[in-house]
Amino acid sequence: MGIKRGIIQARGLGDIVIALPIAKYYHDEGDEIYWPICEEFLSSFKDTAPWVNWIPIETDQRGLFFFGTPYQALTNIGVKKDDMLYLYQYLNSQPELTDGECYSILKFDQYKYWVSGVPFREKWSLHECITRDKDREMCLYEDKVVNSNYIVTHLKGSTFEVKVDVSWLDPTAQVINIDATTDNIFDWLSIIEGAKAVVCIDSVYANLIDQLGVTGPELYWIRRSPWDLTPVLGSAWTIIPTELSYKDVVRVDPTVEAEKKVVNKNGVGSSYSPYSATGASKMPTNFMYALKSPTPVVPTVPKLNSSLNLYEKLGVKI
Repeated sequence: MGIKRGIIQARGLGDIVIALPIAKYYHDEGDEIYWPICEEFLSSFKDTAPWVNWIPIETDQRGLFFFGTPYQALTNIGVKKDDMLYLYQYLNSQPELTDGECYSILKFDQYKYWVSGVPFREKWSLHECITRDKDREMCLYEDKVVNSNYIVTHLKGSTFEVKVDVSWLDPTAQVINIDATTDNIFDWLSIIEGAKAVVCIDSVYANLIDQLGVTGPELYWIRRSPWDLTPVLGSAWTIIPTELSYKDVVRVDPTVEAEKKVVNKNGVGSSYSPYSATGASKMPTNFMYALKSPTPVVPTVPKLNSSLNLYEKLGVKI
């Protein structure tokens, strides 16, 4: 018999898409899934994944929507603490609940699956998790597509934008840029599947394409993060090189941060051990409290790295 299973991953859109197969895994085992997400994301998921009990929460300025508000919302409806899956990788307010070893060796998407006890291969079962609305997709298709030969781009996210001239792919092709025309990210799927090529930043749309195994268009991916915040990709993407740093500037040690937190709270000399085998600080094996601390370490508009001669390798004259 299933239980009430809570998910704590209130944002962002790409992270929710990445984690959706985790929730489906437990749903298929009989659990009722309750998932608080930022209210602006609800329109994308409420009908696309109706098997989830979505709980819209306010995106407040204090950051409580990351952990405090979802935790309280789940507690209020009777979800037990040990039945919550905490999928953020690191939470700077609760570093003691991050698995330092997994944190240091796994990509952020691998981490979510590892701490949930779900096989990582399930990430690419997204097609089993969603119900597509073909009428909405075709309505958007008919509104946007005027030439059957077209290229799709997504070059601007919530905190990141890049300028790329895609005419070298095909100067005769229509270019369709994914924008805010619709409030449901899944409405773009038919357009994406019919494209000659897709050029996109590391974003929710790259995750959709990769996790659904879209094979029709040529796929071009632009990195926006310098280290483990890039996902594991399973499709045949051409990675457009940039001049972004590929190493983290400052790597946080969760164990050290946890010890600092306890010292600050209890005074010097605390014997706190964040990963003790017994007691209140025991690390659960199937979930955790986590969130990557947002650190602006990349430029808003990265410069493409022409020195790597990507275009030359592709036989493109620029």
